[in-house]
Amino acid sequence: MIGKLNHVAIAVPDITKSSKTYEVMFKAEVSEIIEQHEHGVKIVFITLPNTKIELISPLDKNSPISNFLQRNPNGGIHHLCYEVESIDLAIQNLSGKGFKILGSGKPKLGGHGKPVIFLHPSDFNGTLIELQQE
Repeated sequence: MIGKLNHVAIAVPDITKSSKTYEVMFKAEVSEIIEQHEHGVKIVFITLPNTKIELISPLDKNSPISNFLQRNPNGGIHHLCYEVESIDLAIQNLSGKGFKILGSGKPKLGGHGKPVIFLHPSDFNGTLIELQQE
């Protein structure tokens, strides 16, 4: 069911500063800042030859990333995103096996404009997992 690694998400306190670091230090291709109001975050994607890095920062104090940054003020790895062929089939298979899907259990549109869900870290060795439809 699991496909390729789509991105590694890193929570950052200052998305503009962090983006510039990747641009200047690594000469990386960095997207414009994307605001995702449904998720309460702003993101940028850094394109690498084999995957992407997603820098993620809170839109406001109610963002779920705000809690993460309170515990990790310098930021850190927030989640891994894997691709799946069918998000609906993934939901059916995982929930049928007792895995916890966060939120309403229904997909939302992610940063790439494709349906995503998040899986509870307790089911994956403490790692938050995002699944994105290919």
